[in-house]
Amino acid sequence: MRSFLDGLYRLALWLSALCLVAIAVMVGAQLAGRIVDGALKLAGLPVYGFVILSLSEIAGYLLAAASFLALAGTLKAGAHIRVTMLLAALPEGPRRYVELFAFGAAAAFCAYMTWNIGRFAYVSWRFNEVSPGLIPVPLAIPQAAM
Repeated sequence: MRSFLDGLYRLALWLSALCLVAIAVMVGAQLAGRIVDGALKLAGLPVYGFVILSLSEIAGYLLAAASFLALAGTLKAGAHIRVTMLLAALPEGPRRYVELFAFGAAAAFCAYMTWNIGRFAYVSWRFNEVSPGLIPVPLAIPQAAM
């Protein structure tokens, strides 16, 4: 089971990285299009007008997906920021109970949010909800990444 989860975390980290690369490529292409248009305008030639429709909306979806996909892998690697001032000030016995309470509260919160986000994505899929931008993206796709 451990090797399966490690592989799943690794896959999620790669997908997260691909989301960030996709953002960079799209923003770079949009920027290159603007530079080419500016150069054409300076040369007195007609501009091409290269535009990636709904770029900010799609980049936002990709950024949210990258953030959520990277959570498990970074938690396993110990790369999340933890506030340890309170824990360092407590003796061993009470510290363990405070950590158990914090982990239990976090697990309950994660279970609650997972259930509700899953239900939210299902409702979006069931009613074929799409984004209000120029490109109608089915909302269940970015919600499923969460």
